[in-house]
Formats: sequence, structure tokens, C-alpha cells
Amino acid sequence: MKYYKMSNDMNILDRWTLGDPLDGNNQEIWHGQVTRGLPIAVQRPARIGLYAPGRALDFSTTALNVPIIHGKIKELFEQLGLDDQMQLIPITVEGQADPYYLLNLLRVIRCIDDARCEEVAYRTVEDGYEDRIGEYRNVVGMRIDPRKIGDAEIFRPWGWQTSIIVSERVKQALEESGITGACFTEV
Repeated sequence: MKYYKMSNDMNILDRWTLGDPLDGNNQEIWHGQVTRGLPIAVQRPARIGLYAPGRALDFSTTALNVPIIHGKIKELFEQLGLDDQMQLIPITVEGQADPYYLLNLLRVIRCIDDARCEEVAYRTVEDGYEDRIGEYRNVVGMRIDPRKIGDAEIFRPWGWQTSIIVSERVKQALEESGITGACFTEV
């Protein structure tokens, strides 16, 4: 089985740029909440503005990698049976009538293959993040060990949770459906 990092397709020059997601109390939905692999409670209605207007996309992430997906990706993920691997929070995108969702991935897997990556660096006491010592400070040319994945098809890698990883089956389904905004890099 092959796996891919799913990220913003920056070759779309007229793409929109999303702002920070806000809950119903006008409080930012902190990116750290959606990288832990745990369900979150969000005061509704959630909304997100545009940092820069442009072409609306089916998949986007905020500057801090909070994924926002169109309703058609939600439907595709449900058809693929990924319900237990994600939490979908309805979110209104400024200027859009279509349904969008904040995608919170519920699996974080320790799977980065340090020896096969181009470069890895780890957090130390000197970095000032005592609760994150041993996590990755940097990962270049990420490679994962597929033997450690189990049955997960969409997840974040432990220690480098800003990345979103999908299985080949999920990647193919997304590409075949013609979704916009995402690109894939084999890991």
C-alpha cells in the first residue's frame, strides 16, 4: 500500500486563502486542537473568513494547516467508510452557500521512517517546548513505514502532525472525483 501527503495545490494561482476558523463565540478554533487525533467540541455555528479572496476550492488548509473540505469530499469520505477516522464540523465559509466542513482527523500514528527521510531534527530542551521534547522539529523528504499504519486511510503522523496522510485508495478516489485544491506527494 502506498501513502501520500495531501496538501494545498499552490499551482492554482487564483486560489482563495482562508483565515482562521472561529466558533460560535467568535473564538479561534486553535490548530492544536485538530492535530491531536481527538474529537473536539466546537460552539456552533462555526465560520471562517477569507484572508485573500479567490477561487473557491474543495480542499484547503488554513495557514496553520486546519483542513477545510467541501461537502462533496465529506460525501466521498463517507462512501469510503472513513467515518471512524475523522470528525466533521460544519463551518460556514465567507461568501459561500455550499456546505463546508472543518476536518478533524482522529488518528495520529507513529510511522515516520527516520532512516529513509532526507532529514529529521528533534525538539530539545533548548527549543523551549518541554512538553514536546523528542517530537520532530523538522522533517524533510518525509517517508513513512507502511507496516505501522494498520487499517488507517487518513491520519496525521505522530510528531509531525501538521501533515495529512492518505492511502492510495483515498488519493485515487479524490482524483477521480475531480476535487480541486489538493495535491499529493508520495511518502
